Order: sequence, then structure tokens, then C-alpha cells
Amino acid sequence: MAEQDLCPHLDSIGEVTKEDLLQKSKGTCQSCGAGGPNLWACLQNDCPYVGCGESYSDHSTLHSQAKKHNLTVNLTTFRIWCYVCEREVFLEHRPALVPPVGHPLKAVPIAVAEEEGSESEEDELKPRGLTGMKNIGNSCYMNAALQALSNCPPLTQFFLDCSGLVRTDKKPALCKSYQKLISELWHKKRPSYVVPTSLSHGIKLVNPMFRGYAQQDTQEFLRCLMDQLHEELKEPLTECSMSGEGSDGEEIRDGERSPSEDEFLSCDSGSSSDRGEGGGLGDGELLLQDDTGGVISEKERLKERRVSGSPLRGGSQEMDEDADVDTAAEEGPDNEVSMTQTQSTPCSPVRTLQELHPKLSSSPPRSSPLRSAGPAYSFKKAQLLLSARKKKQSHYRSVISDIFDGSILSLVQCLTCDRVSTTVETFQDLSLPIPGKEDLAKLHSSIHQNLPVKTGVCPDTYSSQGWISYIMDSIRRFVVSCIPTWFWGPMVTLEDCLAAFFAADELKGDNMYSCERCKKLRNGVKYCKVLRLPEILCIHLKRFRHEVMYSFKISSHVSFPLEGLDMRPFLAKESPSQVTTYDLLSVICHHGTAGSGHYIAYCQNVINGQWYEFDDQYVTEVHETVVQNAEAYVLFYRKSSEESVRERQKVVALANMKEPSLLQFYISREWLNKFNTFAEPGPISNHTFLCQHGGIPPNKYHYIDDLVVIVPQNVWEYLYNSFGGGPAVNHLYMCAICQVEIEALAKRRKMEIDTFIKLNKEFQAEEAPTVILCISMQWFREWESFVKGKDNEPPGPIDNSKIGVMKGGHIQLKQGADYGQISEETWQYLLGIYGGGPEIAVRQTVAPADPDSLHGERKIEAETRAL
Repeated sequence: MAEQDLCPHLDSIGEVTKEDLLQKSKGTCQSCGAGGPNLWACLQNDCPYVGCGESYSDHSTLHSQAKKHNLTVNLTTFRIWCYVCEREVFLEHRPALVPPVGHPLKAVPIAVAEEEGSESEEDELKPRGLTGMKNIGNSCYMNAALQALSNCPPLTQFFLDCSGLVRTDKKPALCKSYQKLISELWHKKRPSYVVPTSLSHGIKLVNPMFRGYAQQDTQEFLRCLMDQLHEELKEPLTECSMSGEGSDGEEIRDGERSPSEDEFLSCDSGSSSDRGEGGGLGDGELLLQDDTGGVISEKERLKERRVSGSPLRGGSQEMDEDADVDTAAEEGPDNEVSMTQTQSTPCSPVRTLQELHPKLSSSPPRSSPLRSAGPAYSFKKAQLLLSARKKKQSHYRSVISDIFDGSILSLVQCLTCDRVSTTVETFQDLSLPIPGKEDLAKLHSSIHQNLPVKTGVCPDTYSSQGWISYIMDSIRRFVVSCIPTWFWGPMVTLEDCLAAFFAADELKGDNMYSCERCKKLRNGVKYCKVLRLPEILCIHLKRFRHEVMYSFKISSHVSFPLEGLDMRPFLAKESPSQVTTYDLLSVICHHGTAGSGHYIAYCQNVINGQWYEFDDQYVTEVHETVVQNAEAYVLFYRKSSEESVRERQKVVALANMKEPSLLQFYISREWLNKFNTFAEPGPISNHTFLCQHGGIPPNKYHYIDDLVVIVPQNVWEYLYNSFGGGPAVNHLYMCAICQVEIEALAKRRKMEIDTFIKLNKEFQAEEAPTVILCISMQWFREWESFVKGKDNEPPGPIDNSKIGVMKGGHIQLKQGADYGQISEETWQYLLGIYGGGPEIAVRQTVAPADPDSLHGERKIEAETRAL
């Protein structure tokens, strides 16, 4: 571990021994008198303070802020937190040797000191991650979801081993709360349960629907939580990394996510086109008032939209029209359709897939800006260009998208001209329907059609061995399908739900397809396949249905495999995914009705392979048959690959050889975590800590040790030959080019914001301005986010097309438009930098009145007063 990786505030630790900490753990908070567990002791020299944590009033944090004391230790888990570095501090990284337990704590790792002194050999064998969560008021939906996520090794290992990468300046910093929770759940000296107060408060700040103590849907909570984690941890992809990661033809997730609604319980996915890259203002102050005169933050606008625009029981959305593909002239000798995969717009990746057609939903793309053609600006032309051109946006990725994102290839074919339109959409979970009796009969009939009996050939044409195989297969199908039906009704499997979701749908009658080539309504067929499988597949079974007058729950038992879920039958032939088999990690169950109930989770412990029931603060070991009989609602499956296990064993063997090498190589810590936990880690991606010039970005240089790991030459060569990617890095240096660009960008931002404030003050001082011009608040929010440093990319040209309407050959302000008022000087200043348009005025220049007529009016007014 490099020296600069150490916390610079460790020298402030006073002389504290293990016995001192054990004694303090038996006390109470010195401010409010609250008792343990999870009290925090200040480690500042000569400071005896002990305060409560987030479970109560968090007086430990208040003490640190008031006294400027940096380090504090949890008296239950004995882990140290630095308020300045905003991360956990590990004293075992100090170069000093570990002295005996009784030595002062300044050079002793606290957790190790406690464990060595009191842990028995039996405790050493206990698995971690078996900590419960206290119910803080109908919060079982949250507890079950968090336990299911906690038992997803790729995600948990990231927050444990790559804690230095958990950095954000976005409120409410939910990723830090989640990291702290995971650290407590998986610490060796775990308490019997923890209280997830901090994370609960954070999710309520972002999503008002979770405020209060009403029961909520666990799937909605999962979507909102992972959306916020992605939003806080996302990083822009450089062109080099995009060329490697996006080579499979699917879209790379942008920071913006579309709302996902269907006829079941659903939620806004936490991101809309207005909250995208550069559109959000966070907690910053608006520079401009809206047209009603009130200052409205972007956060409040989003809250209103979530409440009004994303009801819990919404209807399924229509799929946006995407690029179409002509296939009539591209059919091969085997009549296979040659399809061109078309990426969906970056601002509309789909979080969940719909049961009813269309199966994919997406929000409309954010309009792209235009450049004004001068005074003769054509409004209709602007609207046409808007629909044809899309604003260039940065692509983003995060640990959430790396783990949970897959992609779906959706196709609609006209049965008259064979024209096929394709769409590639990103999903983070699959929302599967539960087939009824009729749907199940159709599925089973289609299965029987796929039996190895040739069409038009009777079974008696087979050999005797063929007859035996046919009879045995018929008996097996009878036992599996019919006998359970006599006792429990129709047997529905998870494969049935997947087959129902991916089944082709005929578009006819009232649901005919509007073909662009035929220019008519035609019969068509719609189907979809998985283009890229995620590392962890989240499956949501649609158990809750909400009609206009009532709601009900589908309680049918759905059998699901604990191992060996094969997704190959649902894979597109263009898919680059090699591993298609999944094993179950965790399952969330709901007991009760649509109106009330209780959530629990069953999770497999990654250390000992045993299954456990997580029921709020209670954790109980169960047999796998209990899990198989559970009423599953949300399932988490992980890719299973023996080859990846062998690869890790080879790398460990190479590292243990300790061959002397002349060169040392730096490799991305995040990619190394993928290698340790993913079945398909993909090519080495060192661009996570490199800029486009090959150096380290200035904003990452001070914590580069958190981003890289040093590996010997033989290990690097093996990884590079096995996975490719790169680039090779032997020397770390700060990029001078990026430093110059950052300084120039800061200078530009300051110039623009200072000029705007100056011109706007002059505009506010005018009593009767002759001209007031309008500007789109959507574009203005993007510009404000840029000049305030919240978005590195400047906005495109000014786009006023959404706030204007053509009337009588003139462009007028649209009623109810989202606009702001600025002076003519401010408009000309912004127009000179960004271009665009059109110009929309709400108050034109008025010609001065005739002096003679004005004198006559004054005379008449004086005579009237005299009378």
C-alpha cells in the first residue's frame, strides 16, 4: 500500500487502548444518554467524547463538526471513520508492525486487536453477512430488498474492496450510506442487527413516495435505489473505452433513465430527460425566475412530476418509433432476414419491460438544439430538424450498469412487405407476466409441437428405441405437468413466464401495424430477444394487478430453479454473451394480499453456500426446499461459469510465484473487482483512471491509489493475453493537457456567469423595458448546470422551439410554456456564444407617441381635473 493512501489525519489519534474502548462501549451518549449498540467514540487526542450514531440523533457527527475532530470509532464494530476523507480508515495499512494487544492503539488495527483478543476458533468459521435489519415502521419492503442486494457478490465486493471509488458530490450521497451499511452487514464483528436510518432518509429525500410509514412495493424501492446509486457513481466514458465496451452493438447506458410504468406496481425510475446530463441543478440556486415569478428548483419540478406524472398504477406506455430496416432486398439464401441493429436514443434506456404490447417502453428523447439561420428563421424547419437531429450526449457507466444492465433486441415485421423495424433497449430487470390457464395451455401446446416427432410422420415409423424414447418422454411430461395440477392447479415455471414474455405477438385487427413502406395499416408480428445478458439478472414476477376499481394479487406458485437457469433459448443470434447459465442468489417473497402484507428475503451466503431467511432483524438458516416452495416476487440470478473460477485460480498461482520482474504494471482496481466476481469481466479497462491523453486526470490524481492496483509482469501478461483491453500502464503522471483545459474551462465559466449576472441586474433595474425576450428554461437549466460546474459539457445551441408556436406567420409564445424572461442584451450575449433560436418576444418595441397629441391629452386631463 502506497504511503499516500494513508489517511493524513491518523496522527491526531490519542493514546487509546482496547480496554478503554471496551469500557466506553458499555456507556451511553454524553449528549442524549442513548445506549448502544453502535455508539461512536472520538479518537482525537485527549478527547473522551462518546456520542450516538444515526440510529438516534447522530451526536457523534455533530461533535466532530463542532470541534473539528476528524476520526471516530464505532464501539460495536470497532471500525474507524474519517469525516474529512469521508471514508473508512484502516490502521493496518500503517507501516508500523502490529504490537501486542495491550499496546496503545495508535499503531494497532482496532478490528484486528479486538478479534485477536476475544474471537474463538469457532467464531472464525462463522460466515459474514448474516446481520438483520431493524424494522423502522413498515420498512420490511426496504429490508428485504437491501438484504437481497447485499448478497449479490459483485456489488457487495465493490463497496467493500473499492471503497475509495465511492465518491460523489451529489445529494443525498446515498452511495455513502449504502457503503456504510454494507460495511456493517459484512464486518466480522457484526451486531445482531443494524438500523438503516441513513439510507432510509436518503431514499426519502430523492423519492417522496417513500416518505411516511405506509407499506411500499419492494420492486419500486429497488429501482429507485439502483437509479440513485447509478446517478451518483456514474462516470463518462471516453471514446477509447466506448469503442471497446460498446462493440457488441448495444447502447451504453446514459445517465438519464426513462420512467417505467405498467399496469402493475411501478415507479418512476429516478431519471427523466429533464434531469439528464447537464439538466439538473441539484441544490444550487436558480439564476432565473420562472414565468410565474416564483423560484422553482429542478428537484421540486421532478418531485411534482413523480407525483403527478408517474402514478403507482399507470398504463403501459407506447414504444417510440425508431429507425427502420429494409429487409426485402437483404434476405440471404436461407431466407434469413439481415437486420441492422439500431441504438435507441441515449436518454431513454428502459428499466423494465412491459407485459402488454409494446413490450418495451421509453420516454421521448430530449430535443436537440438548433442553430438559427438569422432573422428569417423558419419555425417549421426548426421542428423538422429537431425531430431529425439529436443532441450529442456523453455516455455514462457505473458499477450498477456494469452489473445489472442487459439489452433487448425488439423487432416488428410487416407481413405484407417483410419490412422489419428494430430497437435496442437497455433493461435492468425483466418484468414477467404469470401465465394463466389458457396462456399455459398455449405454451404447453407449442412445447409439444417441438417434440422430436417429424411433421406428418407417425411414431410407429420410428425404431423400437425411438418408441421407447417417445413413451418415456410422454410419461415424464405427464408426471411433471399433470400430477401437480390435480393437487395445486396449473404448474407454472419460471421458464413458462420467460416464454410468455418473449413469445411472438400478432399485430392484427384493432392492433394492426402502421407500415412506413406500405403507408397503410398492415398485419404484423412483434417479437424480442435478449441481445446482451447482464452479470446479475433481476427478474420481477408481476403478481400485483391494479384495475380502476380494485386491486388483486396473483398468488399462483411459480417454480424456479436454484441452479442452471438457461437463457440460451431467449438469446438473439447476434448476442455476444458466452455464458448463458444462471444460479439463484436471492429471492424476495411477499406474504399477504394486494392491500397489505409482509416482505422477507431468502439469500444464499457466498461463504458457506447455505440458505438463510432474512425477516427484518431475524436471520434463520433454512433448507433449500423451503426456498423452492417460496412465493417468489423478485429473483436475483448470477451468471455461473466454471471457466472464470479456473482463471482466478491461475492468476492467484502466478501471483504467488513472486517472480522478479523489471516492470510493474498498474491495473484498474474496479476491473480487478470484476475479474474476481464476474463470469464475464470483459476486456481490461484502464480508462477508468486514465484520460484520453494517457495520463491521470487532475481531479483523480490525489486519490489514484484508490483506483489502481500494482501487479507483477507475469500476472499482467496473463490477464492481457486472456482478456485484451488495456492500455498497459507502467508510470503514473498527471496530465498537463487536461490541467490546461480545466483552467480554460473554469475561466470560460466565470466569464459567462459574471456577464449574465451583470446583464440580468441591469435588466431588473429597468422600470419599463422596451423589449423582453423569452428563453427556454430547459436549455437555461443545462447552461446553468454547465457554468456552475455540475456538467463538464456545455449545452448545445439555444432551443426555443418547444416554447413557441407559429400563428399568422409569426412565432408567438406557447401558452403554458416553460420559459424565462431576459433582456435583449442578455439574449444577444448568449446567442453570440451558442447560436440557436428562434427569437421570441413577449413585449415589442413601442413607437414613441406624437408630441402634439400627447400635449392635447395632458390638456384634456387638466380640464377634467378642474371640473
